[in-house]
Amino acid sequence: MESWLFYHIIAIWLALCIDWLIGDPEHFPHPVRWFGKLITFFDRKLNKGKHRKRNGFVAAMSMQLIVVIATVSIVLLAYTVDVTIGILLEAMLIATSISPRNLKEAALRVYEPLQQNDIKEARHKLSWIVGRDTDQLSTPEIVRGTIETVSENTSDGVTAPLFYAWIGGAPLAVLYRFVNTCDSMLGYRNEKYELFGFAAAKIDDVWNLIPARITGFISLFVYPSRFFRKRTLVKKWRSFATCHPSPNSGYLEAATALLLGIELGGKNTYKGVSSFRSIMGEKKVEKKPAHILDSITIMYRTTFVFACLLTLLGGVFFAFTSTWC
Repeated sequence: MESWLFYHIIAIWLALCIDWLIGDPEHFPHPVRWFGKLITFFDRKLNKGKHRKRNGFVAAMSMQLIVVIATVSIVLLAYTVDVTIGILLEAMLIATSISPRNLKEAALRVYEPLQQNDIKEARHKLSWIVGRDTDQLSTPEIVRGTIETVSENTSDGVTAPLFYAWIGGAPLAVLYRFVNTCDSMLGYRNEKYELFGFAAAKIDDVWNLIPARITGFISLFVYPSRFFRKRTLVKKWRSFATCHPSPNSGYLEAATALLLGIELGGKNTYKGVSSFRSIMGEKKVEKKPAHILDSITIMYRTTFVFACLLTLLGGVFFAFTSTWC
């Protein structure tokens, strides 16, 4: 077991390097594309009839089983050939499950037109990464939407897959990414998916419970706060985080909002229908485009510290288990 954990840690750092250098090339055969085809197939076959909620659970569990069998088989085969090949394959698979570079690039695509006072283009680029209506948003609201996306996805798209890679290597990281993709495609509260997508949404919530809280807590200490002492910061973070409608997203958004001295949350509009999300943070300054860059910095620093923590815990595990021999 010690050897496997050691391999996982090496693969995690290699995956972070791969993402830093190349991210997700546009024409690379990314597993998420295959996930989409698998989810669409089950959606078409089972999202109908009187038992759509039960069917959704059956679909979610069946698809997860398929993903696990496929990835475990591929990884074990690679390790059978050679340990180095196994580690490299795991690194590449883990790299496909994380997206810090994609997050940064998506945020910068919104930031750059804001810097040029091209609010129409900024609204358009924001619409690529959020589900809310963007055609009437002001600059502060565009900034808010971008920061919320970066902060929430710091766990969803970066630290959570790393957490599961540390536990179970590439197969568990890929499985987490599949669960997250499943929620993104099926976890809507509308007539078509409210029942069928219920299981997908709840499973994703459970998978992210621990990583989101660890990630949010780490975020509080990687970026200097001009507005609160650390003890006050942690107290306010815990209070705001539990007000979010998501059981996990609030821990990320509250941390970022408090560190930057801004408010996140508030009124959103989805296809003309207004919705109000609880306010995260306290307004100390107005939201500005530069805060988007700050959120990217928080994301990268949190990712680095999170990976260091996993490495440290691995070292402690090695030291502890070596005394058994």
